[in-house]
Amino acid sequence: MNKSELIDAIAAGSGLTKTDSKKAVEAFFSSVEKALKKGDKVAVVGFGSWSVAKKEAREARNPRTGAVIKVPAKKVVKFKAGAELSEAVNKK
Repeated sequence: MNKSELIDAIAAGSGLTKTDSKKAVEAFFSSVEKALKKGDKVAVVGFGSWSVAKKEAREARNPRTGAVIKVPAKKVVKFKAGAELSEAVNKK
């Protein structure tokens, strides 16, 4: 499912217009992004949580040439699925 399909699904499931659904989806994404930029954790009970982790600088190898490459430190976003979401995905 891509973003436009998500907007369509929300519009169909909630009775909102596609325009209002798009605003809601974009507001949600924007809110999560702002919180993660501040270093906060975002948790939606039953669905999952997003957090930011720091990856240290490291050395890696180019598989084609074997040359050593320095990979700079960076922050990465992590998502951990909640118990209810995990159960729903694993139901047969």
